[in-house]
Amino acid sequence: MSRVVEALRSEVVGWWEGPYDPRTITVLLIDGDALVWDEESGWRCGRYVIGDREHCTILTDTRYLGGGLLLTPERVPDAIADARAGLGNSTAWRPCYRSYRHYRDGFDRALNGYLAYA
Repeated sequence: MSRVVEALRSEVVGWWEGPYDPRTITVLLIDGDALVWDEESGWRCGRYVIGDREHCTILTDTRYLGGGLLLTPERVPDAIADARAGLGNSTAWRPCYRSYRHYRDGFDRALNGYLAYA
C-alpha cells in the first residue's frame, strides 16, 4: 500500500486498512474521491461517501480499474485517470477474481511475490 500511496504522491490525504474480511484498503484523495482495494475485486475509485478503519468505505460513481488484483503501483495513477475518463479496462461492474474464503488459492503467495517486487 505504501508504494501505491507513493505513486499517487500529493493526491493522497490519508489511507487506512478496512475493518474485516475481505481485506480492504482505502486511499482518500484530495479531490474528495477515494481509491479502494479489496482482495476479491481489486481496485476501484469513486466519490468518497463514508468509511473508516471500523466501517467499510462507501463510494458513489464507482469504477473498477481492471487489470487484476495486483496492479503494479506505478500503473495505478494511469488506471485511475483511465477509469475517470471511461477508458481502458475500467467498468462499473464489480469483477470477482477470487473469494477471500479460498485460503489455499495461492493469493497470499502472490502477495509475498508482490512485496518482493519492491
